Amino acid sequence: MQRRQLLLGSAGLMVMAGAPTAFAQNRAAAAPSAASIAAEARAARAVLPTQRPRAELLQPWTGSYDGVPPFDKVTPAKLREAMLEGIELQRADIAAIANNRAAPTFANTIAAMELAGEPLDRASNIYGVMTSNIGGEAYDAVDTELSPLLSAASDEITFNEKLFQRIKTVADNADAAGLSAQQKRLAERKRDAFIRSGANLDAAGKAELGRINTALSNAFTRFGQKVVADENAWTVIANEAGLAGLPDSNKAAAASAARSRNLQGWAILNTRSAVDPFLTFADDRALREQVWKKFVNRGDNGDANDTKSTIAEIVALRDQRAKLLGYRNHAELRMQDTMAKTPAAAESLMNRVWAPAKARVAEEVADMKAIAGFDIEPWDYLYFAEKVRKAKYDLDQNELKPYFELNAVRAGSFAMAERLYGFEFKKLPKGTVPTFEPDVEVYEVHDKTRGGRLIGLYYTDDYARAGKRSGAWMTTYRSFSQLDGSKIILGSNNNNFTKPEPGQPVLISLDDAETLFHEFGHTLHYFSSVVTYPSFGNTPRDFVEYPSQVHEHWVLSRPILDGYLKHYQTGQAMPQSLVDKIEASNTFNQGYATVSYLSSAIVDMDLHTQATPPTDIAAFEKESLARIGMPKEIVMRHRLPQFNHLFTSDAYSAGYYSYLWSETMDADTWAYFEESGDVFNPDIASRFRSIMLAPGNTTDRAEAYRAFRGRDPDVAALLKVRGFPVS
Repeated sequence: MQRRQLLLGSAGLMVMAGAPTAFAQNRAAAAPSAASIAAEARAARAVLPTQRPRAELLQPWTGSYDGVPPFDKVTPAKLREAMLEGIELQRADIAAIANNRAAPTFANTIAAMELAGEPLDRASNIYGVMTSNIGGEAYDAVDTELSPLLSAASDEITFNEKLFQRIKTVADNADAAGLSAQQKRLAERKRDAFIRSGANLDAAGKAELGRINTALSNAFTRFGQKVVADENAWTVIANEAGLAGLPDSNKAAAASAARSRNLQGWAILNTRSAVDPFLTFADDRALREQVWKKFVNRGDNGDANDTKSTIAEIVALRDQRAKLLGYRNHAELRMQDTMAKTPAAAESLMNRVWAPAKARVAEEVADMKAIAGFDIEPWDYLYFAEKVRKAKYDLDQNELKPYFELNAVRAGSFAMAERLYGFEFKKLPKGTVPTFEPDVEVYEVHDKTRGGRLIGLYYTDDYARAGKRSGAWMTTYRSFSQLDGSKIILGSNNNNFTKPEPGQPVLISLDDAETLFHEFGHTLHYFSSVVTYPSFGNTPRDFVEYPSQVHEHWVLSRPILDGYLKHYQTGQAMPQSLVDKIEASNTFNQGYATVSYLSSAIVDMDLHTQATPPTDIAAFEKESLARIGMPKEIVMRHRLPQFNHLFTSDAYSAGYYSYLWSETMDADTWAYFEESGDVFNPDIASRFRSIMLAPGNTTDRAEAYRAFRGRDPDVAALLKVRGFPVS
């Protein structure tokens, strides 16, 4: 849940070392009985005051499915009211725990904290949806007001000396108190998270840290709102000649985008799902340049939406906070609670991949220049890469899109989930449960491995709209934990496809299909969760992308292609000859893909390891890229002025490397399935679910990986997947 993640951080792990047997022993020792969990929950709740929220959006969720979010009742004013009252109710819960006269125990302190602030949790989950998926002026105003208040409320908990001493007492005496392995891990992690968040500072230090955190919260909100405003733009193409080369499906999407905005002609929205196809297929080089510049200059136009000064403020504040807490820089602080542990470990992996990726780019550019006859510019790269793909592999991306109709891709993702884990998805009729937008679809999720038991609801929000943040992401409305009552899981996947005209198909690219499977992988991670304590649902930043990334591999598996990804007009499965072309070209353009991503990760780490944070962000980005020899034909996947991962929260700051860290595990895992001769191997799938997905962070994830795979992940698998030399 969002608020608990803010307070506790994501779960931390040790660098991979140790014996596989430790995981099994730890796991066996950590399994509590249902009776003991129920007793612990009763004892924890007895500490908390009985409170009756007044605000409508703080009430327990009602209706079927253990209650669902009341999206039909949400307004900006009601949300504001609920959040403000929720903060007060949380304050009362924390005071009751901190001021308890009874000696600190796991139940009356640690478990009670796990259950504290439930009304605010409910409202916060709605708050996240309305500010991300709906947005707009009214919700922006609420977000601007509440962000610093939420930050201050979190600091108030961390800085509560009585509370911290109770937590520390429980953690320091875990063995003497006979705590289970899970209880000890949770208590120690809470203690350590409080320390990293400033609980050990003196009064002046806490006051200064509170100032920094509030200022950061305000800056995060400003950054996100500026980027969204700059993305609410488009390039109008007045004449159809400007669309030459585009597939019909993309032309239709551009026409629909224009009509929905009362524009004449066609509109290329300033989102990746609209821009990338245009850059790949549009013949008009001048228009490609125009569309490309508008996209890569989001947040960097010297106007009211320019983010560079906000970034400078954020990195300066982060540096002040890190040094106040005794760390040399922000990256060192952030990585205390990750698998990599240190910036050096992350940089070592990135450097190993950077050199072969850059070398591959030089080869790709040479191939493209031979066709183009002139120097390749960034707005040419995808266009001429597609020409090379066709020449080298006789593969035209336009051949693929008819097989990736959105509804079919989603059906294929459901089939993957059912075959691997026994999850079954059943669409609900419109209106069965409230949704925040009419286009949202909702599905029941049943677990066939548990007799078809209903375990969750899955919401999908597929289309771009003004005010909605860009990209694709997964959101959890309610997670699973045995301590708070084992309610069914509620979660959503969110995309930004262009909404079609009624009755028209939404044809997406192979890359979009893999992104859908990626975000669905996050969902499957949460639907698989079987944890006792809510905090254990949060895994480390450099682990959390692993379950999502590995699921991308099943998109082109033959059972999914044959059963679901059929040509939307003919109904025929993708012929093996076309699959062979895709597989032959699997490592094609990996120089571009890797350099685009990895340059963003390297600049992120560079930015957050500086002894003195930069003030001129444009100059820093340029100098940082020059230091690593960034090919001139490519730009970062996320330039700093629009890098939401880094500057709308601390979540991915000094952590964008985590996709590569996770990919090391995901490539090695896919190799495991392939080597078995069955990419749906039921034994491997069952073990993956039970060892890697279900336990959350109840045990060290590095130990868990060794228990699953029998060894540490092999980086050679990652290099092989990307087509780079393994030696």
